[in-house]
Amino acid sequence: MSYSFWQTKRGSQKKYDVCIVGGGISGCSTAYWLKKEDPSLKIAVIEKGDLASGATGRNAGFVTSGSVEHFNRLVHLHGAQKAYEIWNYSEENLKLIKSEFSQDLNTIGFRQNGTFSLASDQQEMEELEETASLMRSFNIPVEELYSEQIKARLQAINFVGGIKYLTDAEVNPVQLTELILTKANIDFYPFSEVDSFEESSSGVQIKTQKNMFESELLVLATNAYLPLLSNYFDDKVFATKGQILVTEPTEMCMEAPCYAHFVLDYFRQLPTGHLLIGGFRQLEKETQVGYSDHTSEKIQLALADFIQNHLPKFSHLSIINRWAGIMGFSKDGQIFVGSLPGNSRVFFLGGFTAHGIGLAFHAGKSLVDVIYGRPVPDFISAKRF
Repeated sequence: MSYSFWQTKRGSQKKYDVCIVGGGISGCSTAYWLKKEDPSLKIAVIEKGDLASGATGRNAGFVTSGSVEHFNRLVHLHGAQKAYEIWNYSEENLKLIKSEFSQDLNTIGFRQNGTFSLASDQQEMEELEETASLMRSFNIPVEELYSEQIKARLQAINFVGGIKYLTDAEVNPVQLTELILTKANIDFYPFSEVDSFEESSSGVQIKTQKNMFESELLVLATNAYLPLLSNYFDDKVFATKGQILVTEPTEMCMEAPCYAHFVLDYFRQLPTGHLLIGGFRQLEKETQVGYSDHTSEKIQLALADFIQNHLPKFSHLSIINRWAGIMGFSKDGQIFVGSLPGNSRVFFLGGFTAHGIGLAFHAGKSLVDVIYGRPVPDFISAKRF
């Protein structure tokens, strides 16, 4: 966003060792790991809205393994060994959340009951069976199930079968981000959208409508919004909209969160009993790009129809909330961490491709490795571009 001369009311310049642009899970995670690396660092997180007001606070709260593709497709794209490394990276993300916040998991709605991928036809089921077979070859725990089991355990119908990833989890994404920020114990500046930044020999100058910041290092953690801060990202990450609705609550009857239709659609029953369902962006691909977060009637109707066709136990419930969020999809479906070309003081992470909660805490740790000159896996390094 740009501001007119009349709207700009910048206060005195604020100095930090590190400024992080983006108050979502990736920015707060980076702050957390930097503070663990060096508790003396003076760090600021600068956010254009409130904490977790972007994709972090607008997603479904799945803490899933892998990436946007089923494991069999990862194998076909990258080969078996790299696919397994990609899977393990996300598994480590979950382990880090559990180990770092073991005493706080109940406060963030954390449950580890696995997740399901469901097939509505035989073709998709065959792909899921291939996925399960490949996963077992790497000793990744997975369960196959069929229509009657799905009905009994999920209250879902009109699916021929599916598989269950046994180690996945779910969480309240806003509460998780609040916890990470609190544990990091750094300065947070909400409602301070960054207008621009400029590097110099002494550091980085960051301009917002309210304040000027100066820091030794700058971290860009805005995911889909990275191209608005630097044209370096124009061909690396693309803004993509996702839509969700939530019904009023009912008694708990669903074992764990679910994906359907090749991971394009997803639903879960929250601990409060509410049903959350999202997806169907494939119905309006041409409008589900860019930075507008309005909902669309066609997709919202498809979400409601999904409930009628597949989740009859919830079909009588009123819809109490609808929203959209902007995700950052990377050009190859994998996250990236790195620094701007040249001897730059500007570092970044992004491209979470609809799996930010399942990847970002570990990605923040990996970016700290980059900052301190330690190696990271090649499949997340921005040098691959």
